[in-house]
Formats: sequence, structure tokens, C-alpha cells
Amino acid sequence: MNPGLQYPMFGSEIQCPHCRQTIPALTLTDTYLCSRHGAFEANPKNGELVHLQSGRNWRRWNNEWYRQHTHPDGIRFEIHEALDKLYTQGYRATRVIIARRYQELMSGYLERSTPWRAGQPEATAARLYGLPVEFSPDTSEDDCWEVINFDLEKEPGVPVRYPYFRLFE
Repeated sequence: MNPGLQYPMFGSEIQCPHCRQTIPALTLTDTYLCSRHGAFEANPKNGELVHLQSGRNWRRWNNEWYRQHTHPDGIRFEIHEALDKLYTQGYRATRVIIARRYQELMSGYLERSTPWRAGQPEATAARLYGLPVEFSPDTSEDDCWEVINFDLEKEPGVPVRYPYFRLFE
């Protein structure tokens, strides 16, 4: 018998999506067990990892786990954390690119800026935490945008006004 068939689809061990510690697979099951976060079940039908306690789904791209969001607050919080991390590393974000699969989910939560002068076109720019927002291009089957949630364009330096704190105000 092939020993690889005794383990779930991601192999004999993975990194916990929450704490990143190495966690073992339970043999002859589709389950991984983290001592801190409990059981995760691999779903071979859709390639997702499901946290059994919370029902949260995760997908992997380039050996990194990405939570698959079903509510706009989850992705907004994740973007906020990434902006805060950039700030502590000495960078400022210049644009947010969100996976197109979240466009409908996020549409009601984006800020809109409209032209203030009469006669200007009615173009509105979507913004999140004061940054321009774009959605990813249409994807193909093996494209990273089927898994990752967003990307931040950045440049060195700190923001003139640190606008990201508005989430909690």
C-alpha cells in the first residue's frame, strides 16, 4: 500500500492557517489537528481546508493559506491588518486590488468619491481606507486570483495621514 494514500490531500503535515505551526495529519482521515486551533478537514472535491469549529474555509497558493471570505467584514479586516503591517515595515499602500470574486460582496462597503465641479463626468472612484480600489482581471482555472483575496501596491515611506485607523472609529 502506498503510504501517501494514508494521509489527506495536502500530505502528512501542513502549517496551521491560524498560527503557522506545523501540524500533523491524522492517518486514514482527511483531518489535520492543531493543538491550539483544533481540527481542520481537507476537502478533496474543492481543494479547501475547513476549520471544523468555525466553518472557515482556506485555500493554498504557493504554500500559503488564504481564508475564503463570505462576509465583507472578514476581507476588510484582513486588508486593514495588511495595511498596518506595511506601515510598521516603513511602506505606504498606494492602491488595493481585490479579487474579482469579492466585487459583489464588497460593493456596498466601498467609499465613493464623486467629482465636485459641475460639468465633470460622473465617474466615481471606489476607495477603501482612503486608497483607490480595483478588482482583479478575469481569472483562469489556475490563476492566483482564484485563491488570494487582495494585493496591495506599495511604495517606501509612511502615509502623510495614516487613514487606516478609520475602521475602528
